[in-house]
Amino acid sequence: MASGFFALLDDIASLMDDVATMAKVSTKKTAGILGDDLAVNAEKASGFVASREIPVLWAITKGSFLNKVIILPIAFLLSAFLPWIVPIILVLGGLYLAYEGAEKIYEYFVPHNHDQVSITEVELTKSEILDIEKSKIKSAIITDFILSVEIVIIALGTVIGQPLLTQILVVSFVALIATVGVYGIVALIVRMDDFGYRLIKLNPEDKSVSDFFGKLLVNALPLVIKSLSVIGTIALLLVAGGIFIHNIEQLHHFLEVLPSIIRDFVVGLLVGVVVLLIVMGLKKIISIIKGKH
Repeated sequence: MASGFFALLDDIASLMDDVATMAKVSTKKTAGILGDDLAVNAEKASGFVASREIPVLWAITKGSFLNKVIILPIAFLLSAFLPWIVPIILVLGGLYLAYEGAEKIYEYFVPHNHDQVSITEVELTKSEILDIEKSKIKSAIITDFILSVEIVIIALGTVIGQPLLTQILVVSFVALIATVGVYGIVALIVRMDDFGYRLIKLNPEDKSVSDFFGKLLVNALPLVIKSLSVIGTIALLLVAGGIFIHNIEQLHHFLEVLPSIIRDFVVGLLVGVVVLLIVMGLKKIISIIKGKH
């Protein structure tokens, strides 16, 4: 009886060791998406009145948890009954990532006009502020859903072939880390300027230590968000390129002379440019057809 109990404990310990090892690999594979997720949500959670930033972020976080609850069972069912479809979804997700990365680079060189107004820039009624908040929360949750699908599928792709229990534990752990980690960091980022203002007001003297660090935090916030956006774009292309090289046989030996990180970036960028041109072409054709009618 005792030997059976200890054997069970040994099996559990072995399983958790395997889960920890594979979770580490899966987290590395999804790091690019997490970087983009962080950049996107930091941008979407900023621009609110200071007192509303945390409630808005909490609403988005709850939506993110709900997204995972919807996505995870579907992913595990596909893995159990249609495992061949996971690499296909992975490549399709890679196409989206490559397109998004290429589009961000395109927008940098060919700026678009975005008619977004910050809540803090104009005088609005309470009901108008709540309407804008609801709209931004809905937009953020939809974006999170797309990114969550990519995170789950990429994590699942690293444990295909493993027992279903191991897949569930590893992918669920990565999904939990993705939500708690990303939104926890976003909460710290969006409160940087508010904490900076408090430091500035802490001491009435000019050019004090608290003034220096307060102004540093206030001025650093837009730079942090822009830096995250750049890092996220590079990460998107790296992750996309890695997906294509490892899942499309014709690309296994493409540009093998290059270091793997440069190779992944080049492949991701090339595919992204192609997808971007196709999407832009389709949009132009649709606009021409609509113009004729």
